[in-house]
Amino acid sequence: MQRLKIDQDIKPLSEVRTGIANIIKQVHDTKRPVIITQHGKSVAVLLDVYEYEALQEKLELLTDVQASLNQLENGQGIAHEDAKEKVLKRIQK
Repeated sequence: MQRLKIDQDIKPLSEVRTGIANIIKQVHDTKRPVIITQHGKSVAVLLDVYEYEALQEKLELLTDVQASLNQLENGQGIAHEDAKEKVLKRIQK
């Protein structure tokens, strides 16, 4: 996802209502999110669907990494050689 450009990517709800097709095109073309404001406060984010899916995949991976680190800290890990042996046994079946 591209970095937000504050002068282009923050839109009041009134502008979104009248120009939603153009804003969706902007999000799709730039791969940047648009922040939607109401009464001067941010209330929503509009994302390209592929960018959203990529964020979900990254979040899932980070969650798995954190769970693995927690398991290692709790002594639940196994040695590299043991893991390698288990994987090779599964592949050879």
